[in-house]
Amino acid sequence: MLLPERPPPGYDGAKAWEGMIVKNMAEAATGERRKRDASATRAELIAAATDEFAEKGLAGARVEEIAARTATSKHMIYYHFGSKDGLYRAVLEQAYDEFRIAEGSLDYDDLPALDALSTLVGATFDVHASRPQIVRIIMAENINLGQQIRSIDSFQQRELALETMRRILNRGAEEGTLRRGLDPLQIHLTVAALCFHYIANVHTFGHVFELEAHSPDQMTLRRNEVIATVVSRCAATTEMEDR
Repeated sequence: MLLPERPPPGYDGAKAWEGMIVKNMAEAATGERRKRDASATRAELIAAATDEFAEKGLAGARVEEIAARTATSKHMIYYHFGSKDGLYRAVLEQAYDEFRIAEGSLDYDDLPALDALSTLVGATFDVHASRPQIVRIIMAENINLGQQIRSIDSFQQRELALETMRRILNRGAEEGTLRRGLDPLQIHLTVAALCFHYIANVHTFGHVFELEAHSPDQMTLRRNEVIATVVSRCAATTEMEDR
């Protein structure tokens, strides 16, 4: 907030000067509130749109119904995102950001590499399991050949998504607990595939194999199996024998 260095001509005494300061502070506070309100509105619309797009897809979702899930109007959707497609792209970007946040929320450098890898895989499974709406949206985007995701510039910067995996694998190779020469991208893709596939097929698996595939017990069993599969692939032979 910028204040004048001295009272302008015509102002008589401290009272007028104090009034100007209060006015400037009020305007600054109003500006901050507007920024916070705009951010909250965007977040509310993205959350509502995530559910709507997960249920009906991009083609079936309507901006009126998305707005009805919130305390705003459809005009706010156009104001903040420009179009329904713009809102959909924001939802996609937020979805992938959630994966990155979950993967980066722990300090893996404080753990032995093998434990860090297990923790990373578990965290990735957990975010898939807790956000099935995101899984459905990504499934739909792939059915549509990734048409919308290609126009999101930030996805061209996602090399950082591999950095955590790369650090863990490199450290494990130095410790002698993980194999040397593992490709961080391939291991990352394997983890994503194992986590994504189960959540994407949880309803059909439940019917075909006559089990409560989304129950806490089954989710825990599957989570442990995914971790064991990835650790088995990456661990040095001596480490696997010790386990």
